Amino acid sequence: MSPANKYSRWIKAEARRLGFSACGISKAGFLEEEAPRLELYLKNNYQGKMQYLENHFDKRLDPTLLVEGAKSVVSLLFNYFPSETQKHPDAPKISKYAYGTDYHFVVKEKLNLLLEFIREKIGEVDGRAFVDSAPVLDRAWAKKAGLGWIGKNGNLIMHKAGSFFFIAELIIDLELEPDQPIKDYCGNCTRCLDACPTGAIVAPKVVDGSRCISYFTIELKDEIPASMKGKFDNWAFGCDVCQDVCPWNRFSIAHSEPQFGPRPEIINMKKKDWQEITQETFGKIFQNSAVKRTKFSGLARNLMFLGDEI
Repeated sequence: MSPANKYSRWIKAEARRLGFSACGISKAGFLEEEAPRLELYLKNNYQGKMQYLENHFDKRLDPTLLVEGAKSVVSLLFNYFPSETQKHPDAPKISKYAYGTDYHFVVKEKLNLLLEFIREKIGEVDGRAFVDSAPVLDRAWAKKAGLGWIGKNGNLIMHKAGSFFFIAELIIDLELEPDQPIKDYCGNCTRCLDACPTGAIVAPKVVDGSRCISYFTIELKDEIPASMKGKFDNWAFGCDVCQDVCPWNRFSIAHSEPQFGPRPEIINMKKKDWQEITQETFGKIFQNSAVKRTKFSGLARNLMFLGDEI
């Protein structure tokens, strides 16, 4: 067994021990297939006012510009599918990933433990851990590493496991055994395209980010366009529609990470609780939660926009 193969086995075993659902490896290098797609995405202004997506174009496509001497990208998936969802059907909805502690804290800590393991087991290895916080095309790398395929909704879908996963990476200067991509299993299904409340999925695998409910309720800092009135399907933070309707998510199983456990004070909130939420209550309920990203002012704006919908 070659050192690259042996190291890869060690890393995957440790990733599993740390709670990651899957781990795949790809050779660090320029993402040729993604370059024209990213260029067209920006040209069509699908990024809306997410101007950070316009920055670091070259780094998004080449991890060796993020980590000097990078040889491998270790892609990891962490399940966040909850054991229970919001209790009151008429209450404003938030994405399932925001039910517990902010994933940036939880997954980043586990990534750092994995990097620490690599250094203890193998020796001096230089690298960086990424959790949705740098110019890394995580879905492209996860696909390249054979963890799944890109669905028509733009999400990475894992075969017989679904798409309710966080994606993270270690970019390191260690030669590892790369995995191979898997085939696309979407077939002729168009459920996600048909179900998107705002028509944000403009073509298979092409999402106009500037029309997505998650964009409006989280990323957009201005007023929500009046043209979107009545199209939010009661979502106050994020949106899970294109995942909820995906047939592959019938295979989703509840995660076992305590920090991602649904907070009772969130999933038990009634419509009235949401309508009467104050800055103080917001700070308590959503402490260390991904919902804090929109801030109280943003959440209040979203709830006001829903208006008669809630």
